[in-house]
Amino acid sequence: MFDASFSGLLRRLRTEAGLTIEELAEASGVSVRGISDLERGLRTAPQRRTAAALAQGLDLGGQQRKLLLSTARAGRPQGEQDPAREDAGTAGGRTLPRDIEDFVGREAELARLKALAESSAGPGPCVVAVSGAPGAGKTMLALHAARLNADRFPDGQAMVDLRGMDDEPRDPTEVMTRILLALGVGEQDLADAGNAGRPALYQRALAKRRCLLLLDNAHNEEQVRPLLPTDGSSMVVVTSRRTLAGLGGVHRLPLAELSATEAAGLLRELIGIERSDREPGAVAEVAERCGHLPLALRVAGNWLATRSGWTVRRLADRLALEERRLDVLAAGDVRVSAAIDLSYRQLTSDAARTFRRLALIDGRDTGAPCVARLTGQTVPEAEDDLVELADAGLLTMEGGRYRLHDLVRLFAAARLRDEEPVEQANRARADMHRWLLETVVVAGRWYEPGYGGLPANWSGLVDLSTRDKARAWLQAEGRKWLAAFRASVAEGAHTLVVEVAESLHWFSDQWIFWGHWPEIYRTSAMSAHALRDPLLEATHVNYHAWALLVCEGRYQESAERAGEALRLAEGAGDATQRAWAHIYLAWALSELGDHDTAAGHNQRAAELFGTVGDLHGSLQALIAQAESLVEAGRAECAVVEATKGLDFTDRHRERLEPPIAALARISLHSLLGRAHGQLKHDREAVGHLRAAVDISRLQGNIARESRSLALLGGAYLSFGREQEARETFKRCLELGEYADPQSLVDARAHLDRLEGGQRATRTAVPHREAPGHTGFPQCCDT
Repeated sequence: MFDASFSGLLRRLRTEAGLTIEELAEASGVSVRGISDLERGLRTAPQRRTAAALAQGLDLGGQQRKLLLSTARAGRPQGEQDPAREDAGTAGGRTLPRDIEDFVGREAELARLKALAESSAGPGPCVVAVSGAPGAGKTMLALHAARLNADRFPDGQAMVDLRGMDDEPRDPTEVMTRILLALGVGEQDLADAGNAGRPALYQRALAKRRCLLLLDNAHNEEQVRPLLPTDGSSMVVVTSRRTLAGLGGVHRLPLAELSATEAAGLLRELIGIERSDREPGAVAEVAERCGHLPLALRVAGNWLATRSGWTVRRLADRLALEERRLDVLAAGDVRVSAAIDLSYRQLTSDAARTFRRLALIDGRDTGAPCVARLTGQTVPEAEDDLVELADAGLLTMEGGRYRLHDLVRLFAAARLRDEEPVEQANRARADMHRWLLETVVVAGRWYEPGYGGLPANWSGLVDLSTRDKARAWLQAEGRKWLAAFRASVAEGAHTLVVEVAESLHWFSDQWIFWGHWPEIYRTSAMSAHALRDPLLEATHVNYHAWALLVCEGRYQESAERAGEALRLAEGAGDATQRAWAHIYLAWALSELGDHDTAAGHNQRAAELFGTVGDLHGSLQALIAQAESLVEAGRAECAVVEATKGLDFTDRHRERLEPPIAALARISLHSLLGRAHGQLKHDREAVGHLRAAVDISRLQGNIARESRSLALLGGAYLSFGREQEARETFKRCLELGEYADPQSLVDARAHLDRLEGGQRATRTAVPHREAPGHTGFPQCCDT
């Protein structure tokens, strides 16, 4: 007997089409369970949108399609409203899912989407591509923005999941059908158009409407391109892990992780303000260990929300263990690692291998040459893999650098452990470390006297053809080569440790406040001691004395190390290292207020450098002497000594290493500015300090520029030129990373007082005012 019910009709049509329930589910987008319930009569009839999807999946046309849709309509209870037809007709359909109530942050992105929604009323459609890493919150942002701007699109809003991460993403024609149904296009019109005419019908429908479409989770440009309107004033927001770089004429909105404040705010919303306020430090730690990634934050927040007896600290401590972090970030069927895995499984084999190997690199970003060495590829081959990873949302690119999110790195490390032998990974890491240190030696020696250029046999992966390029590479890859240096220390590779540290001696003046020079020269001095070479040890103990003095202001410890270097150099019979030890002793003692003893050490250093004909050392002795005089308050003598230093620099211009000469000029102009400031010589003080600022900027030396700006601002203040002081202190604060921390603190303090209407006093770089000391030579009479 013929079964006229919807369940019987659906079962018969599916059987005639030769499809299993699973295959029909794949073709239609209706779940297996939903189809099963309909065929067993557990649901009497589907909503119109579901029936249309089933007809599409069964590839029904003409009378069969009409029969299925009419049977579904007849089976629905009288008066039951179809969600797809809600507000249909002239106002179009509205099929946006329910918005989340705890949306936090993304103010800039929401403002941009609002502005684009407002501007889309003009001629031509507006298309926005929202891209980002797995778990970046692309869908949530797009949906929240759609809800906020829905009133601007009176002809309807619709959202379709394109299933871009599935093995079989949705076909564009199927998506067109769903959107047309949602916007109220008649079933007869769809049937008459057929699959071949669906694109034209779709474009005509959108051209007549002002709609908002959310195309979520796009697979690639080929899937999206047919779905973009060619005419009308609709707005389309496409979300994808991929950048969809092949789409032209679109507005791009890349999403990074949330800020620290936004991340903590989202956790507060999820676990409750009162609970968060009891443990603000633990909330910040959870946010940090989630990498400020929205998906991870939601998992962590939901995890805590369902465990009201747990403290936030307890979760923070569990997340502290990196090897277990991704396992902890799971709530129900939502796992951060699963979201990342969807992208990983779509990579080519070469890109997947590169992705795994990235876990071996220290630091959050890297350049292509380092990746090439790690993977055994050429640089272009490595770049191809990195671009593929970026396009898959697993990396971000900025200025030729590639950045891996912390949680993505942990996933890569897990894949590396599971898929590659540990010995193979260790060899790759060791080879990368060797290459990094070899490159460091070549790059650093650009700044060493007697080198000044690439070795004739250099054929590295990195362009080190100029001094500036060498410095850029050393700074960009600092965290990586520091890790390689530490590994060499741990392995007891004393000769390599000393060679690397030696090559960086003069370069370190270009990057004073990096933060690691005391460690580097402490360990290189230990390696020199292990090599049983007193002269080598004296040299590196001197370097350590410099690092303690200049980088950290630990004057007493610096004086002690310099004294140790002096004893070692005397034992080795080396005049040059004795002279350097005297320089550092004088400098440290002057900072400690012992100007008389400092003067004697400066004098002895000058004599020794003169004896061995060391021009660079002699120049440093002149600078040190002028510094001591300024610190002692003997401004007129300081002007004489610093002027001698400038004359010396000009006289020996051809024999001095350019970066060393430039550093000397910065120091001498700064000292002249300070000395003239003590003498109340307004014009001379400002002129010399401006020169110090200009040279620092030309050299790209942020540490020296920040110090010079702080001094210049202080000089302006002392002469009552407050507006110029304000502008100078602002310039100092804008330097940020690698600036002198004390100069930034002083500049901020002065600026706060100026902005507060208080008259500030000059204290930008503290120096001691003291009466004359008999220990100085009679410099003013020479």
